[in-house]
Amino acid sequence: MGDFPGRVEDLSAVWLSEVLGWPVRDFRVRSLGEGVGVIGQVRRIELESKNGPSTIVAKFASPVTENRAVAETYNMYGREVQFYAEIASQVPVRSPQCYFGAFDEGSGDFILLLEDLQGYRVGDQVAGCTLAEARQILSALAGLHASTWQQECFDDIILHDNPMQRDGMIAGFQMGWPVVLEQFGDLVPEAARKVGDRYADNVPQLLEEMCREPVCLNHADVRLDNVFFDDEGIVLVDWQSICRSAPEQDVAYFITQSVPKAVRDREDLLAYYHDELTRRGVGYSLEECLRRYEVTALYLLSYAVVIAGTLDMGNARGVQLARTLLDGAMSELVALDAFRLIR
Repeated sequence: MGDFPGRVEDLSAVWLSEVLGWPVRDFRVRSLGEGVGVIGQVRRIELESKNGPSTIVAKFASPVTENRAVAETYNMYGREVQFYAEIASQVPVRSPQCYFGAFDEGSGDFILLLEDLQGYRVGDQVAGCTLAEARQILSALAGLHASTWQQECFDDIILHDNPMQRDGMIAGFQMGWPVVLEQFGDLVPEAARKVGDRYADNVPQLLEEMCREPVCLNHADVRLDNVFFDDEGIVLVDWQSICRSAPEQDVAYFITQSVPKAVRDREDLLAYYHDELTRRGVGYSLEECLRRYEVTALYLLSYAVVIAGTLDMGNARGVQLARTLLDGAMSELVALDAFRLIR
């Protein structure tokens, strides 16, 4: 077992004082709101102390067996601790300050003590975003991708095309697809129904295609619930899926599953992202960007199916979130005619 509290119930003022570096007389645990923390348990900690911030955010492994199993399959807890320890200071995208992080590979327990972003406005994936907000996020992603484009110093970060990811998404889609058809069938277009039984067999090919060079660092969970806004730009949270992949992985996940169709119809957001990327000095054609966007958007349908069809969403907002993911992904894939790529 790791030498740290693996559950919120195990926190103590003594331990908090030791790792934070200032005396904590007492503390209180508060919820961050409905629907926060599907893969992990996230709580606000109010601190009684004369030093440091009055509140921090603590993250733990999920107490839900099914959700924790997903996190452990993809080493999501270990990856997020690695990000704050080794990568956060090297990339231009803002992330919360990390006061402490630890991961125990044996038990799968982890903890992060992070800056509480109170005062920032948090995005809402169910409500969607404005065009200005979408442009803001895509510009920040272009900065992240350009700064890590083909950089050998990040070669130890896992490539998204790996056996763990491939096998997990195949199994997850096969488990989740029947549930999606049964519970969310009104969101599944005929084009998807025609190829649904063959989709899982195409996952290896899609992964291989999207992870061919050039690749860069991806946050890999860019959705509005993980974005905080202030006057200076955005702050991205939940770095538990960080990987190396095509830049379109971040872009497609955000556009297809967080941007409402009415906003997508107002501007070619992929072209906007491409402009932001290339003006930072990256040589990359718009044609190649579009081709990889289609492949990646199709692959990322598996995320929506796994989330909606296999995870315990916990509450009514969680169900709304599942519907948002599926509806956004399906409508964009139909618009792209991307189901034609299924062999």
